[in-house]
Amino acid sequence: MRTTRVTVAALAAAAALTLTACGGEAAQSSSVKQISGQAKAGAATVLDRPFSKPDLVLTDTTGKPWNLREQTKGKPTLIYFGYTNCPDVCPLTMSNIAVAKKALPKADQEKLQVVFVTTDPERDTPESLGAWLRSQDTAFTGLTGNFATIQAAARSLGIGIEAAKTEANGNVVSMHGAQVIAFSPKTDEGYVLYGESTSVDDYTKDLPKIVKGENP
Repeated sequence: MRTTRVTVAALAAAAALTLTACGGEAAQSSSVKQISGQAKAGAATVLDRPFSKPDLVLTDTTGKPWNLREQTKGKPTLIYFGYTNCPDVCPLTMSNIAVAKKALPKADQEKLQVVFVTTDPERDTPESLGAWLRSQDTAFTGLTGNFATIQAAARSLGIGIEAAKTEANGNVVSMHGAQVIAFSPKTDEGYVLYGESTSVDDYTKDLPKIVKGENP
């Protein structure tokens, strides 16, 4: 498979700097870590410098503390930052992952950890977040908590997020990067990035390799 090297100023960096307003307009953020990697023929960008897993402790959908590093250690993990009131990008992304996950063998489904971290913690309570995620996949993990803590964790992964704002029409919009980061079960490092245009077929093709810690 032919690969193309992506510079910091090109595809991956541009993707990381773009904030998606679910139901609104895109914006730019200059305060996130820049990225370089190799864009595959499919949707994946294999990063030149993998991300360290954030040292992040938030509240899960049962109301209990959840330590990201401890709970996902040695497990293939997908992390996404979004919010439940998003009308388009967030539910589509989680649905695509849920459908692709079901195509995995049962044993691999049980290994794969999918973590959704809210960017709108004021509205996404453990209860509401849990109800929303159960409609996607009952095994998905939802996390909420202090916004500044969430924002710092996202930015450490090259993903910009901004606090939810109320627009003139009364709609509340949460601006966030729409990337999914895959973490290897071998190294616990985030080594693959997926953008918001990633399809069910893309995830279905790549997840068997992600589960093994291989490059897609």
